[in-house]
Amino acid sequence: MRNVTHPQLQLGELEIADIHIDTRSRDDIPQILQGLQYLYTDKTLRAELFSVLEKLTPDDICTEQGRPGMTLWNILVMGTLRLNLNCDYDRLLELANQHKTLRQMLGHGLVDDDKTYCLQTVKDNVQKLTPEILDEINQIVVRAGQSLKKRNPNRSL
Repeated sequence: MRNVTHPQLQLGELEIADIHIDTRSRDDIPQILQGLQYLYTDKTLRAELFSVLEKLTPDDICTEQGRPGMTLWNILVMGTLRLNLNCDYDRLLELANQHKTLRQMLGHGLVDDDKTYCLQTVKDNVQKLTPEILDEINQIVVRAGQSLKKRNPNRSL
């Protein structure tokens, strides 16, 4: 099985809940990251999401050999950005390698500023998010939004 996230924080790495996202920004990237942050910090939603994302790893893959690959969280974050920004893989790669807040959301800390993603790695992993899996994730997100709206009817989503 692919790692959901890295099991232990690295030096300088922030917990997802502790990442400061500029709420005053009118750009769409901070809004997307806030949504992902909310989904990650709610334990029930996170468990539902990752149970769906675990379908990305075929059953016949040996997890004891080879390279570890991207975490399920990284695949979700990059796939969400790609779909919501309607961007190509080159822009997604540039964001993943250069955007400070996004890199924090992907689990990068102070010691791995020089760690970059390769275009083929991003393509190979993000393409695993099939329409069926995205539909299951979408249903989880919609239910979470409806629940949030019921708890606080005056809040804008």
